[in-house]
Amino acid sequence: MEHAHEQHEQHQGQHEHHGHDHHHATPGGKVTWAAAAQATLHCLTGCAIGEVLGMVIGTALGWGNAPTMVLAIVLAFFFGYALTLRGVRAAGLDFRTAIRVALAADTLSIAVMEVIDNGVILLWPGAMDAMLSDALFWTALAIAFAVAFVVTTPVNKWMIGRGKGHAVVHQYHH
Repeated sequence: MEHAHEQHEQHQGQHEHHGHDHHHATPGGKVTWAAAAQATLHCLTGCAIGEVLGMVIGTALGWGNAPTMVLAIVLAFFFGYALTLRGVRAAGLDFRTAIRVALAADTLSIAVMEVIDNGVILLWPGAMDAMLSDALFWTALAIAFAVAFVVTTPVNKWMIGRGKGHAVVHQYHH
């Protein structure tokens, strides 16, 4: 009977908050891998937008690898935070509170993702010198993002389970 009660609570919690159930921990503080993957995908989206834009801008301006990479990382953080800001502002938070929520929700996730995907690019032979028109560039970038996703998902699972990361965002999506 107790097991049936737990299943009911889990089922009930999954239908609350209109599609934002992926941020919920199950009773006992356990977080599903699906919830962690969803949070990671959210972060990856902002990172990918920022990194690709940074690489395009750096290449168009004729910058070298180092300044282009710095710009790409800065833009990855910017767009990662911007996606979260958009959501929490729409939920009614004032700008200052929304900034604090975005910083708390995304900083560690984006940082881990950036270290991993840029590390893959740095270590991949020829990737740093590949041009935007080269298949090597896009292949290395796609694999770097995939590796970053796999490494960052457990980080997000751990954070959400402790009420941190995207769990902070969820409290404002009621």
